[in-house]
Amino acid sequence: MIPSLRQVATALPACRKRLLGKQWHRMTRNQSSFSNTAPTVVEKAILDSIKAMGPLPFATYMQQCLSHPTHGYYMNPSNPVFGARGDFITSPEISQVFGELIAIWFLSQWVAAGQPSSIRLVELGPGRGTLMADILRVISKIPSAKAVQRKSVQLVETSPAMRRAQENTLQKFADEHGWELQWNNSIEDIPPETDDYTILVAHEFFDALPIHIVEKTQKGWQELLVASASDGKSSIATSPRLKAVLSPEPSPVSSLLGMSSQRFSKLPIGTRIEVSPSSFKISRRIGELIAGSSAGGSALVIDYGEDKVFNNSFRAFKDHKIVDIFHRPGECDLTSNVDFAYLKESFSDIAVPHGPMSQANFLKGMGIDMRVDALVKAASTEERQKVIRDAALRLADPVGMGKEYQVLGITSKPTSEDGSPGVWPFVASPP
Repeated sequence: MIPSLRQVATALPACRKRLLGKQWHRMTRNQSSFSNTAPTVVEKAILDSIKAMGPLPFATYMQQCLSHPTHGYYMNPSNPVFGARGDFITSPEISQVFGELIAIWFLSQWVAAGQPSSIRLVELGPGRGTLMADILRVISKIPSAKAVQRKSVQLVETSPAMRRAQENTLQKFADEHGWELQWNNSIEDIPPETDDYTILVAHEFFDALPIHIVEKTQKGWQELLVASASDGKSSIATSPRLKAVLSPEPSPVSSLLGMSSQRFSKLPIGTRIEVSPSSFKISRRIGELIAGSSAGGSALVIDYGEDKVFNNSFRAFKDHKIVDIFHRPGECDLTSNVDFAYLKESFSDIAVPHGPMSQANFLKGMGIDMRVDALVKAASTEERQKVIRDAALRLADPVGMGKEYQVLGITSKPTSEDGSPGVWPFVASPP
């Protein structure tokens, strides 16, 4: 049997000590200056595309900015993506407790499924590998999980630089504990049919997927596009070189986007919404991976967002501040809030959604206070004790990260007619 949360909180050693950023950076808009700056490589490529083909969807703009083969934000190794020097600090980087409690949730689902003899771990957008390292470390402490016959880790990552960082973080531990590591360019590369119990985590993954922005007008759904803001005669800009324009007529794509959820049909004229078909497709695939495993499976999606569609959440980050969305394309992180209701619609016929609930409530329900108390007792100095407590407060801050991040659970459909039992801690989610 899996130990209780209290037993695990007490038994797990304080294996990882990480320095925290000096403070949680508030996301205040920083209107950037465009004067006397040459266009970035990505910006020039976007302007060339607009000149050749006309205005581009925001989804194409995002894809170019983040995933340009050599100068995209996530593809260029010179961009300081994570940590105090980067453009954001993620929960796993703040405290080991975050990954430990995620692992305990997955282990509880694995036990409920009868402790299948093989486990497949999947992570979408693993960052530096910190979250997966913490999950593997916890699993290695549980004898019944450590003893499974087949153990594999599937990482979905397109950036060569990030793959190297993940390998540095994970390879040695994986080799020592019998985990096979494999990288994939797409979730589609991972076969859904398997005898392994599938565990999947997507932390701050969906918020970076491309979005389309469409507006409901008297003519139908028209798309907001990215166009050139200048006449193209000057290579030096004193204002943004790009601007947003509304398409003159509905297109087949914008019409389909507006009809992709029944919720959208009820919206009034003049409503503008952000829609991510990429998110719908990938969340559907998550459901297929969970449903396709004969041993069962479970997943957690943790991200900014709510159970609703958004109309103005698209933003750009640089140095922990919000900047203009057209500032230095390829050098800023682009993100939008996740419509969790849209994700759930994609897989509701093949898997069971739970939540979403706030990160604060999830961590509280999973025993963050007990685990922090255990770490504090094991800390050798008062300074270290304060670091541990401050980190936990940041993770579960009811007006900060604890509120902004939402956690969506996904489990296999029940095999009997008894229905799906409540899954902790989602059963305790407050209204």
